Order: sequence, then C-alpha cells, then structure tokens
Amino acid sequence: MPLTDAHIRNAKPQEKPQKLADGGGLFLMVTPQGSKLWRLAYRFAGKQRTLAVGAYPAVSLEKAREARGATKKLLAEGTDPADAKRIEKRQRKLANENTFQTIAEEWLGKLRREGRAAKTLEKTEWLLGFAYPLIGRRPLTAISSAEILDVLRRVENRGRHETARRLRSTIGSVFRYGIATARAENDPTVALRGALVVPKVQHRAAVTDPKALGGLLRAIDGFDGQLTTRAALQLQSILFPRPGELRAAEWREVDFDKVVWTIPAERTKMRREHRVPLSRQALAILRELQAITGDGTLLFPSIRSTRRSISENTLNAAMRRLGYSKDEVTAHGFRATASTLLNESGLWAPDVIERQLAHVESNDVRRAYARGDHWADRVRMMQWWADYLDELRSCPTEWCS
Repeated sequence: MPLTDAHIRNAKPQEKPQKLADGGGLFLMVTPQGSKLWRLAYRFAGKQRTLAVGAYPAVSLEKAREARGATKKLLAEGTDPADAKRIEKRQRKLANENTFQTIAEEWLGKLRREGRAAKTLEKTEWLLGFAYPLIGRRPLTAISSAEILDVLRRVENRGRHETARRLRSTIGSVFRYGIATARAENDPTVALRGALVVPKVQHRAAVTDPKALGGLLRAIDGFDGQLTTRAALQLQSILFPRPGELRAAEWREVDFDKVVWTIPAERTKMRREHRVPLSRQALAILRELQAITGDGTLLFPSIRSTRRSISENTLNAAMRRLGYSKDEVTAHGFRATASTLLNESGLWAPDVIERQLAHVESNDVRRAYARGDHWADRVRMMQWWADYLDELRSCPTEWCS
C-alpha cells in the first residue's frame, strides 16, 4: 500500500531499522536514531542495488516519487542510476570549484606564459576587478547573460562606456577559455552584443597639415627641458614607433653599423619583432643621445632611476609645455601624421607604410600570402621621410612644395 505523508510523520523509531515501502522499489528507512531516509531498490545487469535518494522531510514524498520515475527512465535507457548520480555529483562539485574568478585567474596565467605584455596583463586584471565582486564566486556554468549585463551596466552607468565594452570582451574570453578546457558549454556574452552604449571613437590628436607640422618640429627643436626628452620627441617624429616602444628602448637594440633599431617581440604590441631603419638624421640624434645615456641600459632613463624609463606622460607633458593642447597633438599621433602624409605623397605602396607602422593585416587570407618584409623600400621611405621633415622644418612661413 502506497505511503502517505501522515503515515511517514507518524512513523516512530524502533530498536531495529524498519522499511516502509511505497512501491516500485521506493521505501523509507526509519533508523533507531529517528532518521527517515529514502532508498530505492533496483536491479541492473542482474544485480540488486540500492540508491540513496535523500532524507525526509528535506526530500518530500512527492520528490521521492519523482526520483523513482527518473530512475526507471534511466534503467529503460540502459543506464545505471548510481553511475548517473555519481557523474551528477562530480559535475556539481566541479561547477562549485570552477568559479568565474578561478577560471579567470587560470586564463591570466596562460596569458603570462604566452609572454603577453605586462601592461596588457595589468589592464586585463583591472577590468576583471569590476566583475569579481558580483560573479567572481559563481560557478562558471551557472552565470547567465542577465548577471553579466548587470555587471556591465554598473560600469556603464558611471559613464565608462569604453570600459564596459572592453569588460564584456574580457569576460567573453574567460568563458571561451572555459569552453576550450571543457568547463563551460557556452559564452553568455554573445547574447549581449548590441546591449551596451557604443562609445564615440576619439582618435588621438595628430598634426596632418604640412605647414603646421613644420611649426611643431621647430618647436620641438627649441624645447628647453631635458635633452633626453627633446631627443625622444625628435625620434618619435622621425621613426613614428609606438611611444611605449620608444620610451623603453635599450641601447643593445640599436645597431649603428647596420643602421637599424630592432624592437624585440616581447616589447611590441603584436608580439612580433619589428625592425626600424635608421635615417641619417635618426643616427645623428642617437649619437648625441649616446653621449648622455650610453653608459646605461636605457636610451631614455627616468631622472629618478636609471633602471626605469621615462614615464608614459613625459612626451605628452613636454608638448603641453610647448603650448600644444591634448586636442592638437599627442606622442602617439605622430604615427597618424606619418601614415597620412606618406600615403598622400603617392610615393610609397600602402603595404610598405603599414609594415613600417607594424600593423598586422586584418584579412586572414591576405596575411597568409603577404609575408614580405619590404625592407629595401622601407629603408628608402624612412630616409625620404626624415628629409621631408627637414624640408618642412626649414619653411618658417609656408609649406615648401
């Protein structure tokens, strides 16, 4: 006869364990200590087995019967319910251990082993710091798109639209790493595309008018601050590298005999070695600089410590001192200056310019075939550019055509 809740509540412990059957293999074990435990007897592969279902009243009579139905279904499919329960228990354990923060920190460790730039890692850790308080302890597989959107909205509501956009991408990378390592099945951030405010792109200020560029070059030549800062600004305009690559340049990277500056892969944005041809003008500046800092490791050491390079703000601050606002020119803007005027000259193939800028071709197919270094053309182009800047510098009133 099937059990009832009243029958179960009124069952009293006895000297020996007693079984109260509900049918279909389901029974309630009442222990001498008074515990009431659901058990399910079944046969699998010719052997009698017993499955623990839970304790009453945490597992009600209705829930115990549902478990019996699920067990019968597994048996019909040829699955041992005990095996299925062990797998489910292990998956729950793994889910609780594999929290978002655990997986994120493991992913960061992978990036470190791959040699990602310290600045990139620092920025990524900073971004994840917005997510940890809300979803850091949540199992990766349990986090929904709505939870992630809540994290992003809190950042966005503070007016940090670009930060929110980057955070969505970073969280997505953590989930994709979880998928790759068999600890997640999907990336909830995919559903959030289009949910955030698209920030207005603000290009770094750059001088692209030849006459104005001539004036800027003359102002740099007349800079009355640190000689090393003036040399850095001059080289930034002539060589147009990424400012961070110039600031941290080491003397061992400069080959005066082969007239080339080789930036090692670990210091470049794209993690690829990049060679910069040195024009006569660049060599002259480097020779003068060598007399000042050549005894040390860095071309541009900080005035506080020779083991550290000048700060990120040094060059921009110098241009503010020259009277140029941040809306007029930035150190990084010299790359846009060179790109614009070199392309407008019509003398150099776009591939040559892009390779000197150390840009990576976005088209995968084209990148696979366009592997040329264009070195000879780049050497000629860099000398032409230095000569062209000299021409602009020498025209105090109007652009020399």
